[in-house]
Amino acid sequence: MKSILKFLFIGDVVGLPGLTVFQKWVPKLKEKHQIDAVIVNGENGAKNGRGITSKIVDFFKHNGVAVVTTGNHVWENREFYNTLNQRDDIIRPANFPPGCPGKGYTFFELEGHSVAIINLHGRVFVRDLLDCPFRTVESLLSFIKPRTNIIFVDFHAEATSEKKALGLYLDGKVSGILGTHTHVQTSDAQILPKGTGYQTDLGCCGALNSVIGMQTEGVLKKFLYFQKMGKFDVELSGPFELNGAVISVDTASGKALSIEAIRVIDDELYKNLRSASIE
Repeated sequence: MKSILKFLFIGDVVGLPGLTVFQKWVPKLKEKHQIDAVIVNGENGAKNGRGITSKIVDFFKHNGVAVVTTGNHVWENREFYNTLNQRDDIIRPANFPPGCPGKGYTFFELEGHSVAIINLHGRVFVRDLLDCPFRTVESLLSFIKPRTNIIFVDFHAEATSEKKALGLYLDGKVSGILGTHTHVQTSDAQILPKGTGYQTDLGCCGALNSVIGMQTEGVLKKFLYFQKMGKFDVELSGPFELNGAVISVDTASGKALSIEAIRVIDDELYKNLRSASIE
């Protein structure tokens, strides 16, 4: 069994641009960094940039992903609810109300080791009535830690303060906590004092010159006129970006040995994007 495992975490994948840049660059990153497993937040993978489908989960699995995490947009496609109940490789935030489809954590086997992935959602600036993510994860760890000490958390949250607070709360209890949801990569990848790898937000996969993956014009109308002017559309023009992080973990202790933010800008891919099709 390996004594050190390397994980590649990819931030929110937005629509066709995000799926396409993911498909091109993840194999290259796996080879370059000698990655053992890939975890991706796929809740924005649908064509309109909101939600996810079973076919998109299959797309990620075909491209070497171990686990797909989500967030607030996981409920966009009702036909996906059965998928959440039937599969262990796609999870939703654990602090959603009891009775929601799916579950908020999963295990997978890797090089003779069991690895746990936990999905949580923040409560700051969120209208939904969610359980406390701090108490939820503490409860989960009570039965996850006897099985493995290689544990990662995708914290899908808006406020940087809430993310950093959870990071310090879980320091030494999990291998890594990676923030998602804001789609903007932060420059604070670090190993916290007790050995947990941390980054406030991984960033996203999608159009670089956009507003979190969406066309700028529609978003500007909302800010200028204080009302939503129809649905936002995914920006299909390049260049595109891929953002994430690589974490190395000592399998004996479960502590992070290193964490490195990953950022790729692709100014060639968009030339062939419009002819591509991923449903």
